[in-house]
Amino acid sequence: MQDMRAIVDRLNQWAYEYYVLDAPSVSDREYDDLYRTLCEMERESGVVLPDSPTRRVGGEPVKGFERHRHIARLYSLDKAVTRDELSAFFARVEKSGVQPSYTVEYKFDGLTMCLTYDNGRFVGAATRGNGTEGEDVTAQALTVRSFPLSISYRGRLEVRGEAIIRLPVLEEYNRTHPDEPLKNARNAAAGAIRNLDPKVTAERRPEIIFYDVNYMSEQPVASQEEARDFLRREGFQIDPYFRVCRTCDEVFAAVDEIEIRRHEIDVLTDGAVVKVNEEAVRAQLGHTDKFPRWAIAYKFEAEEAETTVRRVLWQVGRTGKLTPLAEVDPVELAGATVRRATLNNFGDLTRKDVKIGSRVLIRRSNEVIPEILGATMHTEGSVPVEKPTLCPYCGAPVRESGANLFCSNEDCKPRVVQRLTHYCSKNAADIEGMSESTLTLLYERRGVRNFSDLYALTAESFAGLEGFKERKISNLLGAIEKSRRIPLDRFLYAIGIEGVGRVAARDLAERCQTWEEVASLTEEQLLSMEDIGAVTAHAITEFFAAARNRQELERLRALGVLPLPTARERAQGVFSGESVVLTGKLERMSRPEAQKLIEGAGGVCQSAVTGKTTLVVAGEAAGSKLEKARKAGIPVIDEEAFLRRLGIL
Repeated sequence: MQDMRAIVDRLNQWAYEYYVLDAPSVSDREYDDLYRTLCEMERESGVVLPDSPTRRVGGEPVKGFERHRHIARLYSLDKAVTRDELSAFFARVEKSGVQPSYTVEYKFDGLTMCLTYDNGRFVGAATRGNGTEGEDVTAQALTVRSFPLSISYRGRLEVRGEAIIRLPVLEEYNRTHPDEPLKNARNAAAGAIRNLDPKVTAERRPEIIFYDVNYMSEQPVASQEEARDFLRREGFQIDPYFRVCRTCDEVFAAVDEIEIRRHEIDVLTDGAVVKVNEEAVRAQLGHTDKFPRWAIAYKFEAEEAETTVRRVLWQVGRTGKLTPLAEVDPVELAGATVRRATLNNFGDLTRKDVKIGSRVLIRRSNEVIPEILGATMHTEGSVPVEKPTLCPYCGAPVRESGANLFCSNEDCKPRVVQRLTHYCSKNAADIEGMSESTLTLLYERRGVRNFSDLYALTAESFAGLEGFKERKISNLLGAIEKSRRIPLDRFLYAIGIEGVGRVAARDLAERCQTWEEVASLTEEQLLSMEDIGAVTAHAITEFFAAARNRQELERLRALGVLPLPTARERAQGVFSGESVVLTGKLERMSRPEAQKLIEGAGGVCQSAVTGKTTLVVAGEAAGSKLEKARKAGIPVIDEEAFLRRLGIL
C-alpha cells in the first residue's frame, strides 16, 4: 500500500506540473509507464485510492443528472457595460464608510462549476444552476485534470471555477470532427460538462480555471488575495492575471489592460470581474436578492481592430476638459469606416503609451466615436504626443487636475457650444432641432452664450440665417417653449453639474421638489443618497455655491423655466404617507437596505429631519437627527419596532 501511495503522489505531482503549471518535469512516456504500473497494482489488489489518477478516466454514461444543493449560495454578478455604471458601483461601495481595495480578474466565458471537498478529499462537482441547487456532474468533472483530488485542507470546502475549452483545443476538435463541429468555446465547454457520457467530456478536453473560495468550514479566508493564494497552494489551476487596486483609476487601468490582453490569450473571455478585496467589507455591504453588492462584472461588448495613429487633436468639452482625438488610418469596424478615435485624457494617453505613428487597438460600440484601448506596436517613426499648455481654441492657460487637462476659460467657444448642446439633448431639455451646428451658428451670429439666452430667442433672431425658413423656426420656438416645463431630474441633468448623470439626477429629484431644495443640501446629506459619491457631492455643492450659476438659474426662473417635480409611482404599504428619516447604526441591515424596505412599503425616505418628517427610525449611536425629532415631537421608533411594523419580526 505504501508503494501505491507513493506512485499516486508522484503521478499527481507530474499531472499538476503538466496541466496546471504547464511545466512538465518528465516525458509523456515516463508518466505512461508509471501509470500502467499503478493500474496493474490496483487490478491485483482491488484497491483504488481516493485520489488515484485512474479515477479520472471517463466512466459509463449516466442516466441523468441528480440535483446537488450547494453549501453556500453561488450568487451571479450584476453587470456594467459603461464606465458610468462602474463608477456608480464604486460610489455605492464607498458609502460603507471605508476605503476598500479592489481586485480585477478576467471574466471567462464558460460554465460555472462548484467543487466540494471534505476532510481533504474531493467528493463532488456541480454546476451553478440557480445558485442554490445545481446538477451533480461529478463523473464528468473527474475527467478534468486541472484540479486535485486530495488537498491539505481538512475542513468542509467549496471552490468555484469556470469550465472552459481553450481555443486551440476547440480548433483541433473541429478539425478532427468535421461532421459535428462545435460552434464556439462557451457552448463547447457547457456541452462537455453537461454531457451524460463522461467519455465525450474527456474527448473534448475541458479545463477548470478556479477563482474563488465559496465556503470554508474552518479558518475562512479574509480577502480575495488570500482565497487566490489558498487555491494556488492547494494545487488548483488559476489564471496568472490578477490585480489588486487601491483606487478607482487603478481599476479602470486594469480593466483596460484586460481588454487589450484578452486577444492574446487562448481562452474566451467577455469582460472583467471587479471585487471588493476584504471579506469584512463584503459582509458589511451584503447582497441583494440576486447579486453581491461587493462585486460586479464589466462586460465587453464592442468590436475591435488595429490601425495606425497619424496625428492627435484636442477637443474641449462642456466642463473645459481637453480630450485627445486621434486621426487614424481608415479601418472597417462594426460595419463602418473609422478615421478617428478618442482617449479619455492626457493621463490615459500616456498610460496606454499611445504615440503618433504607433499601431493601436481601437473599440467601437453603440455607434459612438471609437476609443483607443492601447498601443500594440511602436515603429521607428513613433513620436510622443506633446502635452498642451494652452487651449488650442482660445489660447487660455491649461490647468491640470489629476490625469485631466482643462481650459481655464469658461467662455471658450467649444466649451460653451458643448454646454448648450448638452442642455438641448434628448434626455435633458429635449429642444428638438437645436443641433450642435445650429447652436454654433447662434453663438457666432446671435451671441447665444447661456441657457437663458435660448428663451430670449424670437422669430426675428433667425432672420437672415441660412437654412432657417418659417416652418423650421416655428418648430424650434415651439420646442424651446415646451422645455420651460420639464421634470426636475431632466433639468438637473441638463444644467451640466459635473458628475451628475441621469441616475444621480433622478436620485436628487426624487428627494427634492425644486432645484432650490437641491441647492440647499449639504455634502453629508448628498452622500446619504445611494448613487452619489464624495466627488459628485462636492461638485454639486460647488456648482450651486458659484455666483455665476446661481445668477443663471435665477434668469431661467424669471424667463418661466420652472421644472416640474419628478413623478414617482409609490408602492402601497405600511409606510404609505410617511416621510421617514433613518439615523444611527442598524444591526440587522444597512441604511440603504432599510431605505429600500421603507420605499417598497410606500414611504418616502428623507436625508434630514424637516417639517414634513412624520417618523424617525433610530439605531445605535443616533445623534442630532434624533434630538431634533424629539424636540419637534416627531414619533421615534427603534429597529425592533421598525422590523415588527414591516412584518419581519
